[in-house]
Amino acid sequence: MALDPKDFPVEEHALPNGLQIRLLRDNALPVATLYSFFRVGSRNERPGITGISHLFEHMMFNGSRKYGPKEFDRRLESAGGSSNAYTSNDLTAYYEDFASDALPLVLDLESDRMASLTIDDNSLAREREVVKEERRFRTDNDIDGMMDEAMGALAFLAHPYRWPVIGWMTDIDAITRQDCEKYFRTYYAPNNCTLVLVGDFDSQKALGLIEQLYAPVPTGEPLPTVAVGEPPQKGERRAVIRYPSQAPAVLVGFRGPGGQDPDSLVLDLIETALSSGEGARLKRALVYQQELCVDAGVFFGWRMDPGLFEVSLKLNPGVDPLRAESSLFAELSRFCDEELSPKELDRAKNLVRAQLLRGLSTSNGRAHTIGQMEMMLGTWRAMLDLGDRYSSITAADLKRVAQKTFAPHRRNVVTLIPGEVES
Repeated sequence: MALDPKDFPVEEHALPNGLQIRLLRDNALPVATLYSFFRVGSRNERPGITGISHLFEHMMFNGSRKYGPKEFDRRLESAGGSSNAYTSNDLTAYYEDFASDALPLVLDLESDRMASLTIDDNSLAREREVVKEERRFRTDNDIDGMMDEAMGALAFLAHPYRWPVIGWMTDIDAITRQDCEKYFRTYYAPNNCTLVLVGDFDSQKALGLIEQLYAPVPTGEPLPTVAVGEPPQKGERRAVIRYPSQAPAVLVGFRGPGGQDPDSLVLDLIETALSSGEGARLKRALVYQQELCVDAGVFFGWRMDPGLFEVSLKLNPGVDPLRAESSLFAELSRFCDEELSPKELDRAKNLVRAQLLRGLSTSNGRAHTIGQMEMMLGTWRAMLDLGDRYSSITAADLKRVAQKTFAPHRRNVVTLIPGEVES
């Protein structure tokens, strides 16, 4: 069922400097959420400065002309608000949740750091060490992190998706203040940003305040072209990691479409059918029936360019990874050969639709969804008929896309084997 546009009266505005603005009033409670989406992620980097997008997520809290280091969160929390941020392959997002009477402060904080972020050697050195420690914790000494990093390097030969969002350690060490200043001027300009404000506010007053604070920020230069070329994969690729873990693990990645390709919606349903809930196919077969794994998970996320459909198997101790692989590929082959039953298809559609609706149940969720649709699909209106588009997908569509995606020559397999290796 499509969403009623009357329930989402989003106002669209743009400033002469290129800043895009989306406003959605909801006066049910005196709270609001502001998101600042920047069209920059690890795909905009190059060898030598990988990880700089994520580094900037940290740098953005280090002070600006009006508010000094660490003042951002201190001022926001004093007003009862909270903030967070994330960096992905394709974008960087910052958000604040706050009582609606704190809106002038929140807009002042955000516009100030866009206009005049402090970038000096001290703040760079400090945040560089924080990011390096994060990399050690989440990648170098984390099974999922190291396998995901190996998968990117295995599956992509030319595309920027081949390096991790957090960056290579040697690049994190090598990023200079000059690199940061150039990156900030290029990608943190208003013409590369979309503001999404959802909650309790007066639209005219909010827009006037945004114009007052953001209009003086100059437009940035045209964005550099991203080298998105990637040769077709012509055969299975494999990598092995040895690490002192308690049990083996397997990560399989299949090259998939970009987020704007209609087949991405089909893969959302395939992901759900295979792994969501206790009744999902892979969990039934590999975890409960064959007892090969403690967990069998699937992840597929929309990306601006063709990405990966990934299956992660956490094996029971002593299980041969090749045996688990064989069982996984048998299940995927069965998915390709047999159409999903009406019951299973309805289950997948209901779960996906419920997830979409849950994401719209809070001011933060609505703001994030509006921004994600703007970034990935070009317009927030794409969310209105998303439910209908999922509903129109047939079992034949799932079979067709599964056969295309899970072809053996598209496999990328990373296997983790317990054991030590010499550096």
